[in-house]
Amino acid sequence: MAPLRELGRTLLFLGTLFVLVGAFFFLGGKLPFRSGRLPGDIVHRGEHTTFYFPIVTCLVLSLALSLLLWLFSHFRR
Repeated sequence: MAPLRELGRTLLFLGTLFVLVGAFFFLGGKLPFRSGRLPGDIVHRGEHTTFYFPIVTCLVLSLALSLLLWLFSHFRR
């Protein structure tokens, strides 16, 4: 495949991905679940500080991205 054609395909894929992520952030408040506030995320509120570690959110995002990249590589062959 020609290098410019491959670059064009990559840019279209990244543009679509950015649109989807932007729509998710824009409409995120209207979704039935809150990203970053899943059960299992660690929140410790002290007297003067708050510590927040979204471990379950990280696991869900990692699983979703791994599946997406696996599908992309599977159909690319």
